Amino acid sequence: MDVTPHYEALFPETFRARLRAAPIGWLPLGTLEWHGEHMALGSDALIARGIFERAAQRFGGIVFPAIHLGPDRTASMPDGRVLQGMEFDATTVPPQQLDGSCYWAPEGIFLAMCEAIVAQAARAGFRVLVADGHGPSRRWWGHAVALWESRYPLQLVSVARDLGAGWRCQNDHAARNETSLLLALAPSLVDLSRLPPDRNQWPQGVAGEDPRDASAAYGEALIAESLDCLGKYLHRIGAIVDATDRGS
Repeated sequence: MDVTPHYEALFPETFRARLRAAPIGWLPLGTLEWHGEHMALGSDALIARGIFERAAQRFGGIVFPAIHLGPDRTASMPDGRVLQGMEFDATTVPPQQLDGSCYWAPEGIFLAMCEAIVAQAARAGFRVLVADGHGPSRRWWGHAVALWESRYPLQLVSVARDLGAGWRCQNDHAARNETSLLLALAPSLVDLSRLPPDRNQWPQGVAGEDPRDASAAYGEALIAESLDCLGKYLHRIGAIVDATDRGS
């Protein structure tokens, strides 16, 4: 039997077996967005998917393909340009379109897409669906889960609503937290040498603690804490037998 947790790579027999063992879906909320000169553009999805792979190994379930479109704040500039997300953050000087950012969708489209996935997950036999990743996507998912739970026969897990400070992952933008997470999960997609060596020069479009202090060890610690928190919540709602359940 193949052991991949990735939905798109499963044969029906393995899908049935994994769903029977643990009917939990893991949905990475990603983007294609500037994460500094030192990180891959798909870092949000890469981190979320990597964490959910670890979760599936520990608790069972199936990892959905990532959503690479998401909502974010926008601003109209005097010259007519519309900037999105980090492009007009205080850490981006001057405000500007950042290379590679290609992910924005209105909140309504994002929510409609997520609700369609929720409906299809329920139809396919999932009983729990956990989603996280890109910060604005996280927030809008959290706003909508109570409504969707009233419409569909499954439990939804939101970091914003359900896990709070115990979830230690993706709590900055391309700074020490996210950089450490990607170093732990996909080290070939981080290059700290691309950051300015001068500590007085702040990296463009990076928000949080200094990414030059990032390490894979710190990323592993963040993941371990977060999965412990998640396991306790899944146990509390009856999705797993206990917080160390491997479920696969």
